Amino acid sequence: MGDNFEEQNKLPELKLDAKQAQGFLSFFKSLPSDPRAVRFFDRRDYYTTHGENATFIAKTYYHTTTAVRQLGSGSDAISSVSVSKTMFETVARDLLLERTDHTLELYEGSGANWRLVKSGSPGNLGSFEEILFANNDMQDSPVIVAVIANFRENGCTVGLSYVDLTKRLLGLAEFPDDSHFTNLESALVALGCKECLLPEGVDKSSEYKSLNDALSRCGVMVTERRKTEFKGRDLVQDLGRLVKGFTDPVRDLLAAFEYAPGALGCIMSYSDLLADESNYGNYKIQRYDLDSYMRLDSAAMRALNVMESKTDANKNFSLFGLLNRTCTAGMGKRLLHMWLKQPLLDVNEINCRLDLVQAFVEDTILRQDLRQHLRRISDIERLMRSLEKKRASLVHVVKLYQSSIRLPFIKSALEQYNGQFASLIKERYLDPLEKWTDDNHLNKFIGLVEASVDLDQLENGEYMISSGYDQQLSALKNEQESLELQIHDLHRIAANDLDLALDKALKLEKGTQYGYAFRITKKEEPKVRKKLNTHFVVLETRKDGVKFTNTKLKKLSDHYQKVVEEYKNCQKELVARVVQTAATFSEVFEGLSWSLSELDVLLGFADLASSCPTPYTRPIITPSDVGDIILEGSRHPCVEAQDWVNFIPNDCKLIRGKSWFQIITGPNMGGKSTFIRQVGVNILMAQVGSFVPCDNASISIRDCIFARVGAGDCQLRGVSTFMQEMLETASILKGATGRSLIIIDELGRGTSTYDGFGLAWAICEYIVEVIEAPTLFATHFHELTVLAHDNYSDEQTSKKLTGVANYHVSAHIDSSSRKLTMLYKVEPGACDQSFGIHVAEFAKFPESVVALARAKASELEDFSPMAVVPHVANEMGSKRKRGADPDDVSRGAERARRFLKDFSELPLDKMELKQALEHVSKLKEDLEKDAVNCCWLQQFL
Repeated sequence: MGDNFEEQNKLPELKLDAKQAQGFLSFFKSLPSDPRAVRFFDRRDYYTTHGENATFIAKTYYHTTTAVRQLGSGSDAISSVSVSKTMFETVARDLLLERTDHTLELYEGSGANWRLVKSGSPGNLGSFEEILFANNDMQDSPVIVAVIANFRENGCTVGLSYVDLTKRLLGLAEFPDDSHFTNLESALVALGCKECLLPEGVDKSSEYKSLNDALSRCGVMVTERRKTEFKGRDLVQDLGRLVKGFTDPVRDLLAAFEYAPGALGCIMSYSDLLADESNYGNYKIQRYDLDSYMRLDSAAMRALNVMESKTDANKNFSLFGLLNRTCTAGMGKRLLHMWLKQPLLDVNEINCRLDLVQAFVEDTILRQDLRQHLRRISDIERLMRSLEKKRASLVHVVKLYQSSIRLPFIKSALEQYNGQFASLIKERYLDPLEKWTDDNHLNKFIGLVEASVDLDQLENGEYMISSGYDQQLSALKNEQESLELQIHDLHRIAANDLDLALDKALKLEKGTQYGYAFRITKKEEPKVRKKLNTHFVVLETRKDGVKFTNTKLKKLSDHYQKVVEEYKNCQKELVARVVQTAATFSEVFEGLSWSLSELDVLLGFADLASSCPTPYTRPIITPSDVGDIILEGSRHPCVEAQDWVNFIPNDCKLIRGKSWFQIITGPNMGGKSTFIRQVGVNILMAQVGSFVPCDNASISIRDCIFARVGAGDCQLRGVSTFMQEMLETASILKGATGRSLIIIDELGRGTSTYDGFGLAWAICEYIVEVIEAPTLFATHFHELTVLAHDNYSDEQTSKKLTGVANYHVSAHIDSSSRKLTMLYKVEPGACDQSFGIHVAEFAKFPESVVALARAKASELEDFSPMAVVPHVANEMGSKRKRGADPDDVSRGAERARRFLKDFSELPLDKMELKQALEHVSKLKEDLEKDAVNCCWLQQFL
């Protein structure tokens, strides 16, 4: 940042005269207070920001307050920071795409007269799109959501509406939810929500606290709106103008919801959709069904590293980064983003995607040809949006044309395929391409561009309307060329008159100040001074020479400038007409962009599956209520992609009634976390439609992946590590069903050993008995492995737990050197010991610390109830969870209570010391006699 700051210091200081400064200060102080708004003021060559914003920018982006200057004097002075255009773009990207906790406003003007020209929020990037994505692709399509929650005694009903301004899409949903807003969180993740509208004042409501927590977990910015905006009045009429087609289906759709229309009313008011006429007839409206896709909450997205993070060392650290081998500019990336947040639940649709991936995997030449052609496809979605918004120029039209002329090559490549999936490729791609590229659709657009645009000038970087396209433009072009010839004739005549070599000594130049003029060097000037003074008019004398003209040249030059201006105006009118005509092809390009994006993503899947050192395999997909989850030789796709990793594959067999619930033990660093995560990642990849990093895979569809993997502190929200762990686990217990997949890593370690173990045990039993979901439970509580023993049954219900299996990650300890070697293999059975102290040796702990740790661990093992009561230790298979049977505990506890009661009733204050000791000793002897037959009491004595 140091170099940037040096650059900042070179910027012109904000120098205003007293009157200008006073005018600006009065305007700035009249602005309404908005703690979230970061306001920039355009000073033409640079930008400024003031007040608290100035301090924020200085501290956040320059990491110093020395960038802050004072504008004004005395008590009226305000802090100010100057920002270069490059730095403004950096700040805009960070505020709107990364931080998502501020809005951005840009003002233009001078003195006391300033006006807001652009405003943006994380959900509405429209005004700043050109700045944000000038040099990089738009990876995600941000969504604004409005939520109404109607609370009841046993939960609430959520009414939700959303708008995707990029895709021009409105949606409604309504669903019941629990106190943790599990369903809402899944919807926010699936939609890629960046901003949420809530009724104002809800932050004071205790019921809305957990809603705000859910929004915070998803990194969503909350915007409060007046409660009066959450009304569904006049919606049918307003939507009739926005939405394509008839109003009756819209009316029927709204009638199906109770609360969502109110949220939609707020969305439309906030986004001001009706104010922009280019939106009319271009929006779609749909019902969003929560059960259409696999549900993923924010914890699962983090645990499985689905999306990119700023802290990733390379792109392969995330599933998105690994799978993103798309070629089109932006479109493919956005579709992949959406697919990863919305994995499929329909077996046929998943298999359809897998069929296409298999076709591209098997036909390398087809795959390479298609990828080569897709590289030349621009971001059609964004180009069309610019056309519809009337922000486009001829550049946008030409880019659409250049993409369009690649389509016959894509079509031709697809037609060459004659494998087993030829009919699917025809139905999915060739038929739509045939439809959109005929003479009534795309060919008409290509014809328009070829007739209207001067394509020969594109090599010079000039985007112009062809002069032959319009009669008036053609006449102006001819006149312009005729005047240029006359001017060049005058140049030759002047060279002869002055006896100077054409172009070498006497030059003809065109400038903005004088138009066409002659120029000679100062060295040549004395030779022709006499003729200059009599026949020509000297315009200026400078170091580089003398500029002069004559009456004829001046007249021709003025006429030429006038014709050029007319030509430019005519060009501008024709460009506007061509752009307007191009915008009418939106439906064609919309259909094409979807087909090309899908083709792009599936080709990326095929490319990854083929190019890995160990190729991926096609998974067998079965419905959620049948089949098992079997992954043979499975690997973690992101971990194996790291250069320094030689990945050891493992099998995972989640079989109903046998190993549906797996307890995984083993040392730290042994690979437990990687193993359980890779199972989740493999299932998610399969349901997105990708091949998976396994030798063989059979997957019973999961409707949801719940993951509780390593909770970090959330002190900013007042949530401890343990509380975060419990909140995530609560959402699993409330939201999971038998069709979900549950991944839990080290549950219960945020509190005391006994509390944590008790919670872990109870949660295991609940998942096995009540939820019945396939589960991978990695733990250091080795006592939990008892759950898988054949002779274990719950002593309160006498019910046996079925489907629980033990697995462990293996490690080897050399008996002589005590050196630990991780084998990273997952094998059946429980781990027989912990390796914490060996790992401490790995970390180069001082020898004295390691020795003391061994001694203390040994002491604790000696004092454990299992060591004290030999026959309890022998019964570990059935009793390890409890040190003694319930009757033994009950008798012992009753006897202990009687001892304490007798002791408390002794009048110690009235007794002699000797007498008191005798009484206490007698009580203790009686207790010891009774404890002979009570194991529970013996532990304490």
